[in-house]
This record gives sequence, C-alpha cells and structure tokens, in this order.
Amino acid sequence: MQRQRGFLEQGVGGKRERRGAGRHLAILCAIVTASCVAGIDFAQQPALSRAALRPPDARYEPTPMDVVHAMLRLANVNAGDVVYDLGCGDGRIVITAARSFGARGVCVDIDPQRIAESRENARNAGVTNRIRFLNEDLFATDISGATVVTLFLSLELNLAVRPKLLRELRPGTRIVSHWHGMGDWKPQKTLHVQSDFRERPIFLWTVPKR
Repeated sequence: MQRQRGFLEQGVGGKRERRGAGRHLAILCAIVTASCVAGIDFAQQPALSRAALRPPDARYEPTPMDVVHAMLRLANVNAGDVVYDLGCGDGRIVITAARSFGARGVCVDIDPQRIAESRENARNAGVTNRIRFLNEDLFATDISGATVVTLFLSLELNLAVRPKLLRELRPGTRIVSHWHGMGDWKPQKTLHVQSDFRERPIFLWTVPKR
C-alpha cells in the first residue's frame, strides 16, 4: 500500500512514470487475457477440431410404431439384448426396445438433430439410463457389441453396410430391416405388415458362423 500511495502522489515526472506503468499494466493485462483465452481454446480443442460429418445418405422417414413393434418381435428382442439402430432417426426403435422389451440399446445417426431428438425422447420415456447416443457415421461405428441391429436405410446402403455387418457382428446376431433387403443374402424370415395404407416388408437375417 505504501508503494501504491507514493506512486499516486508523485508530480509531473510521476505522471510520465504513471503513463509508462499504465502501458506496462495494459500490456500485462492483454497477455493474461490472451493466455486465458488460449487456455479455454485448448480445453475445448477436442470438440472444435472434430471433423464435420457429411449430410445423411438416406432421407429421414420415421418407422410407423406398429412396424417398430413388429421388427422387434421378429428379432425376438428380450431383456438380454443390446439393440443398435443404424440411422436411428428420433430413436423410436431403441426406445421401444428398452421400454417395452427391457433391452439396452445404442442410437447411431450422422445427423446431430436426430441424436438430440433421440436423447430428448428417451428422457421423456425414462430410459436414458439404458441407451447410448452416438452422433457418428454408421460405417465408422463399432457395432461389435450388438446382439440385434435394426435398419431402415435404402437398398444401396444396406448393400454397402452388409460387409461391415458380417465382419464385425458376432455369429448369431440378428439383423432386421424395414422395407429393404440385402441383395442376394436371402432373409431367414420375411414379414409383411399393413401400415399407413401400405404393405411394409420386414426382413430378418442371422449372422452365420465364420
């Protein structure tokens, strides 16, 4: 306090010193501020440097709820299952698997808006503790933990993801697709559901032994 009081009470020469000290103080403040900002940026770097995902490959169309239930029944989903929905949309398939069948699940979608909707819908349904939400490209997602995989994509995407399914999923894993098949990989079962004035096919496959 004595040094500060002496500084303030100086005369004309002290004004020069005060101006010089003021400049030094301003520079010091700028350095401290820049350091803080740099620290904040560094802390946030992983989020900021994350590569932007491409736009969705398939048009978003929610699966009718009667078809959702038919898909899960066809796959014989139960409380011991982990259901991965690749291209989950609003999360309704995984949420239904958790709420109505006691399963756990993973919602995967390349569109962050869809993941946000899935999370909110799961929260409203009271099943967020049973679901993980991944804003990822389904071709890059690790799906090896799935016991059931659900799809409502397109024929082209089904054919493109088929090698990944056969490579990463364990033998015995069930795959169920709404509307679209898998080319020459013939389904074990096919179910036709009348919904929204349309007949909707549902296909079931089981990953074979290697």
